Amino acid sequence: MKFTRKIFFGFLLFVQSALCVSAGETNFIPVITAGPNATVLKNGKTFRGIGVNYFDCFLRTLRNPADISYDAGFSVLASKGIPFARFSAGGQWPKDMRLYQTNRAEYFRRLDEVVKAAAQHGVGLVPSFFWNYSCVPDLVGEPMDQWGNPKSKTRAWMRDYVREVAERYHDNPTIWAWEFGNEFSLNACLPNASEHRPHGDPAFTNATGRTTHDDLTFGMINAAFTDFARVVRTFDSHRLIFTGDSFPRVSAWHQQHENNWMKDSPEQFAEILAGANPNPISGISLHAYEDEDEQRLPQAMLVSRTLNKPIFIGEFGVPGETALAKANFHKLLESIVANEIPLAALWVFDFGRQPNYNVTAENVRSWQLETIAEANKKLQKTAAKSKHR
Repeated sequence: MKFTRKIFFGFLLFVQSALCVSAGETNFIPVITAGPNATVLKNGKTFRGIGVNYFDCFLRTLRNPADISYDAGFSVLASKGIPFARFSAGGQWPKDMRLYQTNRAEYFRRLDEVVKAAAQHGVGLVPSFFWNYSCVPDLVGEPMDQWGNPKSKTRAWMRDYVREVAERYHDNPTIWAWEFGNEFSLNACLPNASEHRPHGDPAFTNATGRTTHDDLTFGMINAAFTDFARVVRTFDSHRLIFTGDSFPRVSAWHQQHENNWMKDSPEQFAEILAGANPNPISGISLHAYEDEDEQRLPQAMLVSRTLNKPIFIGEFGVPGETALAKANFHKLLESIVANEIPLAALWVFDFGRQPNYNVTAENVRSWQLETIAEANKKLQKTAAKSKHR
């Protein structure tokens, strides 16, 4: 082929582009982004989808490198048209993080394999960094209240871990969104906090006891949320960032302001929900299980649209296999769809430790996978119709 001037400059442009990619200076836009009016976009088009929680897909191989069953799990999800999975992207207990401390390359090799398997099967991922709120403070030898201290070892460890993970995967389209942890705010401002401090079982943690310094407030948690999101944003300017929280307790405002269990008004609920998802957190996290959760979905959507932050129901589900349980499941799923929730994830796929919730392709709860698969098909058809209006 003749080496013309045009070819030369084309080659030069290619080399420059490659150098920019290697330096992280890309114009990369992830698959999933925030849209107008609290919606979610997939490849630039309005998207709504029902995924699953694959809670321990990484944790199982972190504890046992021979366990790569997550690959078969992602294959099942792909065959059902399940678009994404939320999972724990770290250890549950300090002992789970020993590999990270002693052999970081091997730790990330295992996490890389999980991400690669999901990518190969076309399943998106929502990594949740700090599933168990006591893990990091126990790991560094501090009480829980140090989540609220910007100069603490807890927050420093959090920043370092988030920085390493976010930098590693920020240009990987398999990652759909980032999530801080799991239901931290349910532990905040409890009038009976002394009864709910995390246990100090030496089989799981190095903590020797708990005190009032292990009692969390909304202020402590929100400070950690904000710090987390700021670190993520140094590497990723596009993806959605969620807290991983549940619906606020029905008394959350009164817990914070009056230290009691009195039920909040709708206005107080809205205030708490907005405050629990502080900027630069870019979405609203909810977990929906009870009838009261389902009844608050319309109001949550009002808050979502007011703030222009899309909702992610990171967990929803109904335990058991009775006729009533099945009816309640269908009611909850229909409410999620009817209220135009952009993203939601079933609790829980392939997690045998919770048999009342565990869903696989072979067990008695397999119908739930089929049900959300049908829901996804309907959502896609609805999106297609909207596009042509």
